[in-house]
Amino acid sequence: MSVLDHKIDFAVILSVKNANPNGDPLNGNRPRQNYDGHGEISDVAIKRKIRNRLQDLGESIFVQSNDRKIDSFSSLRERVEANEELGKILKSKSVSGEEFAEAACREWLDVRSFGQVFAFKNAGKGVSVGVRGPVSIHTATSVAPIDITSMQITKSVNSEPGKDRGSDTMGMKHRVDFGLYVFYGSMNTQLAEKTGFSNEDAEKVKQALVTLFENDASSARPEGSMEVHKVYWWEHQSKLGQYSSAKVHRSLSVKPRIDQPKAFEDYVIELTELEGLKVEIVDGL
Repeated sequence: MSVLDHKIDFAVILSVKNANPNGDPLNGNRPRQNYDGHGEISDVAIKRKIRNRLQDLGESIFVQSNDRKIDSFSSLRERVEANEELGKILKSKSVSGEEFAEAACREWLDVRSFGQVFAFKNAGKGVSVGVRGPVSIHTATSVAPIDITSMQITKSVNSEPGKDRGSDTMGMKHRVDFGLYVFYGSMNTQLAEKTGFSNEDAEKVKQALVTLFENDASSARPEGSMEVHKVYWWEHQSKLGQYSSAKVHRSLSVKPRIDQPKAFEDYVIELTELEGLKVEIVDGL
């Protein structure tokens, strides 16, 4: 595989309908909002979904969620120690951070994509190895302010045996009625050289973005409630790129046609062409 030899920028337009795309645990798990009332999906949540999709595609992933893990390891350290090369480095008296990082990047696609901090205790000493990944992703923000509907949910059975049924009240459930969100990202060639992130890896990440919400259903996000509409993929002709990422991202404009948009068709999408920079537009599934 050839290391990524040209800068890549990308953008994703997605919609949320009657779902909670990213609950805020410090706010009763209500959908995240900024102070202007626009909805947000954290970059951490987006990377989690990308990892899940890459895992579905058969890639080796280091940071696996508990409900999606495909091995028997109960911690990240156990997953590291199971790798023969990494386990040997970790048990040695002097840990080579560079060797450790190179081995981890070879083994796991998410490490060489997003980076990772490995912080473990080793023979009574702290071991900390940091890897900076070439793929950076912004927080997704809704184009227009979102409306949130909250409902009280109840239970009708006992949680424990031998007790009278208690109050039916369990708590609250929240959803975004409709929101069109946009997030941006970039791939840095300098960091790709350090982690071994390849052109083939970039294509895998693109495929994950196009299918971001496949196999992602839950009670908060029912099947079909979240949809990727468009993925914009700019491939520069050089390592540093012809334009800054900020200028490339600004070339995409998404605005509502009406005061209260309720569907993807209620938005106007405009793309300003940048000379010498082609863009691939991929429709979601």
